[in-house]
Amino acid sequence: MSPARVPSPPTPARTARQLREATGAARGRRRSEGDLNPLRQGLRLERVPDPCAFVLFGATGDLAHRKVIPAIYQLWRTNLLPAEFSLVAVARRPYSDEAFVAEARDSVAKYSRVLPIDEAAWAELAKRITYQQLDFGDDPGFDRLAKRLDELDTQRGSAGNRLFYLATQPSQVTEIVQQLGRAGLDHELRGGGWRRVVIEKPFGRDYESARHLNHELAKVLRESQVYRIDHYLGKETVRNLLVFRFGNGIFEPVWNRSYVDHVQITVAESIGVENRGSFYEETGASRDILQNHLLQLLTLVAMEPPSSFQADALRDQKLQVLRAIAAPDLEQVRRNVVRGQYGPGWVEGEAVAGYRQEPEVDPESETETYVAGCFQIDDWRWSGVPFYLRAGKRLPKRATEIAIQFKEVPLRLFRESTGDPAPNVLAMRIQPDEGIMLRFAAKVPGLGLDVRTVNMDFGYDTSFAVDSPDAYETLILDALLGDASLFTRADEVEAAWSVVTPIDAAWASMPAPHFPDYAAGTWGPEAADELIERDGRRWRRI
Repeated sequence: MSPARVPSPPTPARTARQLREATGAARGRRRSEGDLNPLRQGLRLERVPDPCAFVLFGATGDLAHRKVIPAIYQLWRTNLLPAEFSLVAVARRPYSDEAFVAEARDSVAKYSRVLPIDEAAWAELAKRITYQQLDFGDDPGFDRLAKRLDELDTQRGSAGNRLFYLATQPSQVTEIVQQLGRAGLDHELRGGGWRRVVIEKPFGRDYESARHLNHELAKVLRESQVYRIDHYLGKETVRNLLVFRFGNGIFEPVWNRSYVDHVQITVAESIGVENRGSFYEETGASRDILQNHLLQLLTLVAMEPPSSFQADALRDQKLQVLRAIAAPDLEQVRRNVVRGQYGPGWVEGEAVAGYRQEPEVDPESETETYVAGCFQIDDWRWSGVPFYLRAGKRLPKRATEIAIQFKEVPLRLFRESTGDPAPNVLAMRIQPDEGIMLRFAAKVPGLGLDVRTVNMDFGYDTSFAVDSPDAYETLILDALLGDASLFTRADEVEAAWSVVTPIDAAWASMPAPHFPDYAAGTWGPEAADELIERDGRRWRRI
């Protein structure tokens, strides 16, 4: 870690009176918006982040334009960013400020969650956007960036607070962080002036590379400055899972092996690799989804109640779950983990190519686009309860769901009745229609004893007159606020890799299945059905 320096404090950009007037105007905008829709009152986040500069590396890339910039616009539009906010876009391509702002506006118009664009809000945000051309290996370029940020502290009152968002290739992360350290951009100021770095997944490609990357980051940054982002943790239903479990007294007593038969977690995508063939060839479904999205969802379902909702208390409990999953050996991988690759087929009424026909993909590729596995958590709460995880591309629909299936009642009183009810299920829909469903038995009105399974369904869109924020909006705002609860810690990342790396190593030593082994538009290979059916269970129809 670089030694701290104590520069002279920045010259205030505004007088106290000007700051009070700006704050009052922002509060007035929030009040007026609340008055327009009384149902939104009480649902707004009242705390606004500190004045800051948001430095976006890889600003001309796909991720920045699809997700990050539209999320920043939404936060600005809803008055959740401070008036003293600056967006510094950093990339290698030559752009003027005006050219980049125009391109950013086009991206917001195309990808924003709420359209059409609020022109007045965009005009105000555009004034706060600057572009800096920079090669990530250019020492003088980072020195110029440091000088420019110091100037913004003076001009816009950002008070030395800086968030560096690395929307870049994973291979560039170490180089950028080292440059931040060399230029002194990691130094937090005494008495104020925080520095934070947000890093996108994938974080490493196996256990050893993740450990090495953590080690390199620790040379420059403290762990509290690093925010490893997994956008699934920002989704509304994922966040609500903690409230659902620990804020309701009726569920936690049955959330254990005495009542739960098994758990299914599904991450289904109808899209293919979307012109990211070269990336996916190096990644595959195990590294792209199993190591992060699926295992993160598993930890939230299986974790013990934390002592508080502070970041480390939550992450400590998630870590214990990951450490309770034994690393599978070769035979366990053969038996309990399935991989697949999609071939040509039909998705949503359109003919689509197979994975091997996608651009930048090896025609003989053995990269998996589907993974399913059965995992056991060896602790007091979950011992003996199987967790079935599956994820894949080119499946029939886009859907993510966590399903808790409870055990059958000990005595089947209604076995002889019409429509013997199925076991109870609690299903949490993460996307696209966020909500929670509880399935239970009920008697059909009439003279006979006709029992049917019915659903009690809760949907966010119908229960609250408010649109759920995009996951990137939530996570960017949390990073600006310094709340790391929904970001993964170094030891947590390594623990997840300790589960997935043995699977990848076992596959490397085994002959690949006869790929492709499922048609696009189906629910995966037959081996995945056999995996769960041999235990007397079935995948849920989503």
